[in-house]
Amino acid sequence: MDASKIESFVGAKWDDEIVPQLVEYIRIPNKSPMFDTDWVKNGYMDDAVKLMEAWARAQPIPGMQLEVVRLEGRTPLIFIDIPASGPETGDDCVLLYGHLDKQPEMTGWDDDLGPWKPVLRGDKLYGRGGADDGYAIFGSLAAIQALQDQGAPHARCVVLIEACEESGSYDLPAYVDHLADRIGKPSLVVCLDSGCGNYEQLWCTTSLRGLAGGNFTVKVLEEGVHSGDASGVVPSSFRLLRQLLSRIEDADTGRILLEGLHAEVPADRLAQANKCAEVLGTAVFDKFPFLPGMTPMAEDLTELVLNRTWRPALSVTGVDGMPPLASAGNVLRPQTAVKLSLRLPPTLDGKVAGDLLKDALLRDPPNGAHVTLELEKASTGWNAPAMSSWLEKAIDDASQEFYSQPAMYMGEGGSIPFMGMLGEKFPGAQFMITGVLGPHSNAHGPNEFLHIPMGKKVTASVARVIAEHHAASLRGETTGAAVAADSGSRHGDHGCC
Repeated sequence: MDASKIESFVGAKWDDEIVPQLVEYIRIPNKSPMFDTDWVKNGYMDDAVKLMEAWARAQPIPGMQLEVVRLEGRTPLIFIDIPASGPETGDDCVLLYGHLDKQPEMTGWDDDLGPWKPVLRGDKLYGRGGADDGYAIFGSLAAIQALQDQGAPHARCVVLIEACEESGSYDLPAYVDHLADRIGKPSLVVCLDSGCGNYEQLWCTTSLRGLAGGNFTVKVLEEGVHSGDASGVVPSSFRLLRQLLSRIEDADTGRILLEGLHAEVPADRLAQANKCAEVLGTAVFDKFPFLPGMTPMAEDLTELVLNRTWRPALSVTGVDGMPPLASAGNVLRPQTAVKLSLRLPPTLDGKVAGDLLKDALLRDPPNGAHVTLELEKASTGWNAPAMSSWLEKAIDDASQEFYSQPAMYMGEGGSIPFMGMLGEKFPGAQFMITGVLGPHSNAHGPNEFLHIPMGKKVTASVARVIAEHHAASLRGETTGAAVAADSGSRHGDHGCC
């Protein structure tokens, strides 16, 4: 296999086809169902599916079968089955995963940018969803085509592109069960929905945090009343909400107070956090757009890495019941509601965390206030199994070939529910979790962008790893090779977090 030919093929594919397709994809406001309850009626999700389906069907991949699977009452899923080429690999296969649904608009975009306005500026493509995760289907098929272009063999490849990831992937288990016989038993899972510490190396994710959260509401009145008349008599719904949240979080430090929401950090992940802090330095925190004079939550860089990847953390991501400042009168409001997003350690059971959260917030509300918590998410995180030697070498070789730098391994603070599900269903599988969301790319926020050179290099690296998977499969190294992560990981020797 000629790495330079792979790089050349992938680069041309991105320039001629993938970037123009992503430009059109960014224009589609196909928000995830949690953020667009009328997604069926609005039709944007179908528009995104049709765009990707049309491009994929036009690709000259021998024997490829594509189906848009639609289970009743669920978001659609694109299923692609590509037969093996070259020597027979039996039932072995590679599963490549991505999603096409998007986060909502968010405020704060620059005047010349916008969530549904694709803008090419240098080597960056701005707009919602290009990097998270519209490029996945294009990168997956381009990687396979790059191998076929020079006759490099590969095992059977299955591509799954879901439309519910940003809502917690609640539709995905039904599809995985429905398609179980057609998926088979992959020995390698490639996920193109993660991040990178910089754009100069190939980064692979070793853990993902879980997520619990939803809408928390505190009601005190049937309707709003004059604040001068009621304050001092009627408890403020905001104060009571703040009081209840203090059961969860230390208001001074941000530490989560419920010990049941913490988990022990494995020794190898501690070592990786230390090395990541050494390699990235202040980039651990200064990649974020801090205001002048603002400081991070800790001075120790390793502590910041662990806070981001292994420790629980609470965010309030939305508020209801509060009028805009311009129309806020002297009224004691009847209720306050917030959307809670509680990130969980990778090894903590999401359901257990959700139950702990509900118990803490709903038990014995002060002053008899009416409190509710509508849990929207309670998903378990993921901690990678130990990496097989063939995969570790393939990833390192790919990074050297396409970046001229060693590969890096890190934990991510976000969640990909699909990974935990696949880890349970296919305990013998190996995982290559990677992505293009690097410094300042700002997924979910304003001015989100896709770093195009990184997209090209990640695609080429995936091609390299798929080729090496085929060789390892023929040697019998891919079946049942993985072991539980807590039995020890090879990643402790790498600079990673």
